[in-house]
Amino acid sequence: MSEIAELKGDMRLEAIRQRAGMRADADDLDAFCEMFFGVLEVGADTVVSAYWPKEHEFNVGHVIEEVLKRGAVLALPTVEKDSKILKFARWDGTAPLVRGAFGVMEPPDKAFVEPDVVIVPLLAFDRRGYRLGYGGGYYDATLADLRARKKITAVGAGFAQQACLFNLPTDDFDQRLDMVITPQQVLKFD
Repeated sequence: MSEIAELKGDMRLEAIRQRAGMRADADDLDAFCEMFFGVLEVGADTVVSAYWPKEHEFNVGHVIEEVLKRGAVLALPTVEKDSKILKFARWDGTAPLVRGAFGVMEPPDKAFVEPDVVIVPLLAFDRRGYRLGYGGGYYDATLADLRARKKITAVGAGFAQQACLFNLPTDDFDQRLDMVITPQQVLKFD
């Protein structure tokens, strides 16, 4: 195991422990939603990939509801066997979700679409736009794949308390986010 991988592993455990004590109230979720739609144009032709929160991940449910209200296309990630590249299945908000790989909730029908906006869960983020995830590399591989084919906006969703005051360790494959949104602010990265 490389020194960076070991450091990330230690940081991941601490970030999971810290995040377990974080909670968002209704005002926080509303504020996050306002911030999101205040900086991103989401119209009927926009494909937005969100995620169904698990294990204390920041809840983007208000954004999901608003995407559907606006008539935009909503998709949730699915994990394909033997691939690090996530696929995104369209979801209308009514079909019951099913548990997929790693306990990720996903649409039962696999009508795949390519997102324009990818909302990414995180354990921590730094002032450069790098995030600490669960360590599987799925979002990094997926963002790299999408960026090779089209322009996307990668948005980290989280609590302000998940910000690191230092630079996270990074590998060559780590993908930088375009922005991180918390209930308190939008951080954009060039």
